[in-house]
This record gives sequence, structure tokens and C-alpha cells, in this order.
Amino acid sequence: MILPNPWLILGALAAIAGAYGYGHHAGWADRDQEMQIEIAKKNAEARETEQKLTAQITETSTKLMEVNNVVNQKQSALDRAISAGRVRLPAPGCVSAAPSATAAPGNWTEARAQPDRPADTPSDEEREILRLIAQITADGDRAINQLNACIDSYNQVREAINGKQ
Repeated sequence: MILPNPWLILGALAAIAGAYGYGHHAGWADRDQEMQIEIAKKNAEARETEQKLTAQITETSTKLMEVNNVVNQKQSALDRAISAGRVRLPAPGCVSAAPSATAAPGNWTEARAQPDRPADTPSDEEREILRLIAQITADGDRAINQLNACIDSYNQVREAINGKQ
């Protein structure tokens, strides 16, 4: 039996190993290229979602500013009314008559023409108390509006990321 040339066997093995190495390398290069394409797709989808969410949050912020502007306008109008004396605290010593009470006899025309006491103007303390009450109310309205806007934004982001389930 004739033995083949050992260099020929080594050459054949080197050729087989080289072909395998090239195929292995080419396979990894193809996989890397496919992964890069997939990553680019996912990045584009993420950018699109981010832009959509940014637009929704900007819209919610705009609505919040509009609602807070309405609260500010109402507070300004209330402050003007308080300063003008049109808003008053109820008098603690004022006794109300029962709805079924009968009116005292007398001359009704004189009673209507003459006030029973002069109109008093609100004191500075009363105006300050009313301003503080109005400020607390406006701050509460703003906080509620901000909380509702935060909840709306959270729900929009959750629905966009998780999808409606």
C-alpha cells in the first residue's frame, strides 16, 4: 500500500480548516450585520415612541398652564373683590330670625327707608384673612391640577410603553 504524501494530507487539512474558519468568520459577520440592522430598527421605533410621548407630555403641560392661568385669573378677581369690600366674612354675633317668625308691627315704609345700622367697611384683618383663604384655595386648585396632569402623563407613558392591555 502506498502512503500518501504527508504534505498533501497536511495541505488538505489546512484547506478544510481554512474553509471552516472562513465560513465561521463569514457567519459571524452576517450575524453582526443582521444584529446591526435589528438594532437600528429598534432605535428608530424607540425614537418614534419618544417623540410621541414628548408631544403628549408637552400637550399635557400646555393644558396645565391654561388651567392654572384660569385659577390665577379667578384669584385675581377674588382679590379685587376682597380689596373692594364686596367679599365679607360672616359676622359671628349676627342672630338670624327663624323662617317662621312674624315681623314686628310698625311702619314698614320707615323701616325700609332707614337702615338699622350704618354699613361697616371690612377691617384690614378681615381682608387679610380673606386673601389668605383665597390663596390657600388657589394653591390647592393648582396642586390638584398638577397632580391630575401628572397622573394623565403617567397613564399616557404607561399605555405607550406597555400597550393597551
